[in-house]
Amino acid sequence: MSINQVGIVGTGQMGLGIAQLLAQQGIKSVCVKVTGGDLQPKQALLDKSLQRLVDRDKMSLEQKMSTLELIQLSQELHDLRDCDLVIESIVEEMDKKQDIFRNLESIVADETILASNTSTLGITELSTALQHKQRLIGLHFFNPATVMKLVEVIPTLHTPQEIVDRMCDWVSAIGKTPVAVKDETGFIVNRLLTPYMVDAIRSCERGLSGVEEIDTAMKLGCNHPMGPLELADYIGLDIVYHMSNNLYDTFKELRLSPPPLLKTLFIAEQVGRKSGLGFYDYSTKPPTPRKF
Repeated sequence: MSINQVGIVGTGQMGLGIAQLLAQQGIKSVCVKVTGGDLQPKQALLDKSLQRLVDRDKMSLEQKMSTLELIQLSQELHDLRDCDLVIESIVEEMDKKQDIFRNLESIVADETILASNTSTLGITELSTALQHKQRLIGLHFFNPATVMKLVEVIPTLHTPQEIVDRMCDWVSAIGKTPVAVKDETGFIVNRLLTPYMVDAIRSCERGLSGVEEIDTAMKLGCNHPMGPLELADYIGLDIVYHMSNNLYDTFKELRLSPPPLLKTLFIAEQVGRKSGLGFYDYSTKPPTPRKF
């Protein structure tokens, strides 16, 4: 079975990014907002993202319009019934993701592949919500999905090799590089990246140095394109908080747990670029490092 139409559950930064990526590859997608509210702001975000490509002469206005036509925004999971693949990309909370998969299984065709874009949660545990566990696989895209080349492909012990091979082939076909990963919390990238960001937050919290100084040290000392605190803001401190919690819950290593400063910023909803405040204040250009 070929994958002609893809469903995406979630219209946050990652969900919309995956939808845009697929549309730019000529693949139709149905993107479902499950949190209620108006769809128009989501449509405006897609329009703005594609217009930037037009402004940079990387896409014609006609190509922009035809790309937008390949993305259907919806508030109904039932609109995913004809999809060949459905990718869940909602908040990093096990129970909410499992509820989505329970509902999806009653809607989509038996042969439809279900996937999660989770950054750290176990795919096997997610699959316990399904009657047919073998249909679920992890497809972890990275932000921004239109730019980042990697997709972690995470099978469970239930996943047939045929589905693993199909997903790896499909990921390659949409211009990304698949890397097969064992189903263990954090997979490869976030198993290594989250402790790095959490350690940087603790260093800031304990007064080792300031926000900008920590970022500058890692950019110039390790040739990283972004410092760890800048990167945490870019990812979203809410996501970093959940990833840290998930790793700690699995491995019970204290250094993996969310530092108090991260928890405080999460509770205050100062979660980085998308909220306007995080380790930097994004109301200024360039963003201003904050003092803690």
